[in-house]
Amino acid sequence: MIIKLGKFGATLTSRQLGKEALSAFRPSLSGAGGEEVVEVDFNGVNTFSPSWGDEFLTPLVKKYGKKLILKRSDNASVIATLEFLEEINNYKFNISENRLK
Repeated sequence: MIIKLGKFGATLTSRQLGKEALSAFRPSLSGAGGEEVVEVDFNGVNTFSPSWGDEFLTPLVKKYGKKLILKRSDNASVIATLEFLEEINNYKFNISENRLK
């Protein structure tokens, strides 16, 4: 399963909006189980805040662990937020080596 964060908008900010995005997407996740990989695609995202990312990604990490794969991005906002979330939550994201174009 691929989660395209760009469909939530180009500017992903605020804890409340991250929580709402996860709630809206949660029914689609019900089909992801067993050995299915959940992949997060940042294409189309210009601004990605730590608060939005924490509300959306942290519950996914807790649920899917290493089966959650983040597509590598060259976006400085995405990179900084992911590094910050790794530091404050004391975990490493599983980031694919394939870069987005």
